Amino acid sequence: MPFLDLKPGTMLSPTPVVMASTADLNGNNNIITIAWTGVVNSKPPMVYISVKPSRHSHKAILDTGEFVINLVTQKLTEAADFCGVKSGRDLDKFELCNLHPYKTQTLKYAPAIKEAPIWLACKVNKQIALPSHTMFIADITEIKVKKHLLDEFGRVDYKKAQLIAYQHGEYYALADCLGFFGFSIASPDVLKRRMKK
Repeated sequence: MPFLDLKPGTMLSPTPVVMASTADLNGNNNIITIAWTGVVNSKPPMVYISVKPSRHSHKAILDTGEFVINLVTQKLTEAADFCGVKSGRDLDKFELCNLHPYKTQTLKYAPAIKEAPIWLACKVNKQIALPSHTMFIADITEIKVKKHLLDEFGRVDYKKAQLIAYQHGEYYALADCLGFFGFSIASPDVLKRRMKK
C-alpha cells in the first residue's frame, strides 16, 4: 500500500495522558491535563511537561518551580478531559471533579491528586521557551503508587492500573501487554515467568 503525504504536525502517537497538579504561591491548587510529557533522563530521573504560556498553570510552575505528574486511569478519563478544556482561573477543578489534593513530602506548594494511581513529584531543573509552549524539565523527587497495584515481586501491574493514552485528539485504554524489554531473546523459562495472562 502506498504512503500519502500529511502536513507536518503532532502525529506522534500514542502519548501519555497526565494530570499535572500545581499550586500558586498563595496555595491555590489547580490541575492541567497534559499530553506533551515524557522522560528525558534516567540518572538522575528527569521528566518534562510542555505548557502554553496562556494556561493558568504556567505562571504557578514558573513561580514555584514545582508540579506533580499524576497518571490517569480509565476511571479518571472524564476528569482529565474536563481539566484539559476548562481553566483554573474561573473554577476549582479539584472540587468540581471530586478530586482531593494530597500533600507530598518533597514539594512545598504543588499537591498530588489523591485519586491518581501513581504520581511523580517534580522540581523544575530547566525551562526552555519554545514557539508555542514552555518545556519544563524537572527532577523527580518522589514517587507514590497505590499499594494494590504492586504484584508479588513489587512491580507495578500496569494492566490492573488501567491507564489511558492520547492519540491525536482521542483517549484510548491501553491494551494488553505484548512483551517486556528483552522478550525477543528471552529463554522459554523467562517468557513463562514474565508474560502475564
